[in-house]
Amino acid sequence: QVRLVESGGGSVQAGGSLRLSCVFSGRIFTSHAMGWFRQAPGKEREFVAAINTRGSATYYRDSVKGRFTVSRDNARNALYLQMTSLKPEDTAAYYCAADPVRAILQPVSQRAEDYDYWGQGTQVTVSS
Repeated sequence: QVRLVESGGGSVQAGGSLRLSCVFSGRIFTSHAMGWFRQAPGKEREFVAAINTRGSATYYRDSVKGRFTVSRDNARNALYLQMTSLKPEDTAAYYCAADPVRAILQPVSQRAEDYDYWGQGTQVTVSS
């Protein structure tokens, strides 16, 4: 069974930076595309960023492009989200998720329902 454990959340002022980490265990990490999602109170979970199995392709929601960077270290079974120029609207619980690759050329999904495994979340709070 896949286990995902996030860390790195916290409280920062607007304009600050945080780096989230997610450690993967239980299956072959390189067989999974990985994503970051977030959910603010009273709102639906939304896509933030995703990365393919090799780390050669990344995808972002428009509102974080140029500010967030997703990366992975396949030797360490780890996923990262570097967040800079944080804004109060980035406040949310952030979740990492794993999507098993089942077919050649399977596209990296931006839909939460396509991800089979989820971490417990880490809270990010940005104050103005």
